[in-house]
Amino acid sequence: MSASSDSLSPPREPSNAKGAVVGARTLSTRPKNTATKKRVDYKARAISWRVRIALMIVIAVAGVVVWITNKSLTHSFTETTRNRAELRLALYSGNLVSELRQHAIVPQLLARDQALILALQSQDFSLSTQRLISFVEEIGAASIALMDKDGRTVAATDRIELGSNHGNAPYFVDAIRSNTTVFSIIEREVGGYQFTYSRRLVDSSGTLGVILIEVDLHKFERAWAGISDAVMVTDSEGTVVLATEARWRRLSEEEALKHQTPVGAIQRAIRVTTDWSAVPADAYLRGEAVMRLESRVPFQGWRIMSYTTYASIREKVNAVIALEIMGFALLLALVFYALSRKTALRMALFQRESAELRVLNARLQREIAERERVQQTLAVAEQSLAQSSKLAALGEMSAAVSHELNQPLAAMKTYLAGARLLLNRNRPEEALSSFGRIDDLIGRMGAITRQLKSYARKGGDEFAPVNIGDALASSLAMMEPQLRQRHVKITRMLPEDTVLVMADRMRLEQVMVNLLRNALDATKSVHDPELEILVSAGESVTVTVRDNGDGIKDFDNLFEPFYTTKQPGDGVGLGLAISSGIVNDLGGRLTARNGEEGGAVFEIQLPTLIDETTIDETQAAE
Repeated sequence: MSASSDSLSPPREPSNAKGAVVGARTLSTRPKNTATKKRVDYKARAISWRVRIALMIVIAVAGVVVWITNKSLTHSFTETTRNRAELRLALYSGNLVSELRQHAIVPQLLARDQALILALQSQDFSLSTQRLISFVEEIGAASIALMDKDGRTVAATDRIELGSNHGNAPYFVDAIRSNTTVFSIIEREVGGYQFTYSRRLVDSSGTLGVILIEVDLHKFERAWAGISDAVMVTDSEGTVVLATEARWRRLSEEEALKHQTPVGAIQRAIRVTTDWSAVPADAYLRGEAVMRLESRVPFQGWRIMSYTTYASIREKVNAVIALEIMGFALLLALVFYALSRKTALRMALFQRESAELRVLNARLQREIAERERVQQTLAVAEQSLAQSSKLAALGEMSAAVSHELNQPLAAMKTYLAGARLLLNRNRPEEALSSFGRIDDLIGRMGAITRQLKSYARKGGDEFAPVNIGDALASSLAMMEPQLRQRHVKITRMLPEDTVLVMADRMRLEQVMVNLLRNALDATKSVHDPELEILVSAGESVTVTVRDNGDGIKDFDNLFEPFYTTKQPGDGVGLGLAISSGIVNDLGGRLTARNGEEGGAVFEIQLPTLIDETTIDETQAAE
């Protein structure tokens, strides 16, 4: 019993609750005790008002904090989501342009094929279809067709097209009138578009016919359909030619979105209520506010747009706000608990202590149950964040694969062109050598995909002793076609003794090829390109690649992913970032500087591996 309750109790009054009530009733008839009770009631009312004001202040502070948190986190998470969406859009655009440019050169090569020209001259097409089928499997086109000068299909990978006449088709008419490769977009009757490259075949007598290549761009639609974003591609006139929604094709962007937006007062009210986070919506898709991003596709004025929902942003913001609300709820619970305790002690004379305690216990149980529910919600939110991180990693992996496979693919095209010329000149033995190199490149591409998986998981193959000279020779052999075409002067300085390092040869050659290719790109504007390769050995092995280009201007971002000084479509800025990671995994380091006489200098430093034979000879000499 507190001191205040003792002052209200008469002498020799029972100490239990029942006695306290009896004493209070007995003293309530006395003037002195009546005045005391009035003072207690006045104090209780004053305390009650102070508590109410304090609670209102706490609630107001909680509301302000939740509002500020909502605004700041919404902005932060929106920027993060926008950056990731921009990255995905850049990857989609790069893949699309890469596919188009890859097939743009095919009609020019097939227009020079002597077998097809001879077939058109002799009107003997018995083997032409089989030859086109071998080409379509090689280049990955949707279909290939050969037409004579009247537009009749004389050979095609799709045998249904044999004999059909395309004399009035735009791709045939434009190809006959042009001396270059013509790109055409044809509407299909079943829906969608057909994307083709066409070029005429000529000889000394004039035009012989037209070669037609169909590019399968709809595979990108199928790939985009597996993501949460909606994507569309428009041509120079603003017409949708590719989209994740089939109904969008042949419409403008405004018309496509108009079919997805709800109408009516009720739908608009629901849409505004959904945007409680006050994020300015770029567009509305199926009645939901979305973030619209647009990028230029460097091909005939095409543009690509993506629409990303704010659902993930709301989930993250709601998770943090739920934590804050839970914290304020706990604070209020503690305040109510303290007030309830004081009230229970003050009202002990009226036997309300037990009832107040029961109410307090029930309130605490509700707070605990609410807290457990919020913790379960947070666990679900954390799983969603982990899944989002995995999807972002897959986006970066796809960009790395596209970049790294470009080198062996370019070399394979060169070897295939050379093999065709050798076969046409009846030199099959030399052509077999080119096919052997192509087989090596296919093995290299498989190794590149395996090492990219290793790069993503921070793991790699087992290391083995690697001869630096052999690895450098293999890298130069892979770059031989580019070096021969550019007429680059190469100076190599290697030690007389064998230099060994402990490494993965395939990954080490990948780094060397990246440095050699960057050096070639840096000397494009130089009249007499020169390339110097120096290998020195001591406690560590140093491989130096020096060129006479313009040098390096930005050292801070040189090894950052997606940083590049090349033109759009020539690179995505992953070569040096991946090379630096490989060298670090091998226990060395990759550095860059500008030469004293100009140009860029890249150095690979790796620990030297001492050969066991050399160790035995050293011990025998001692």
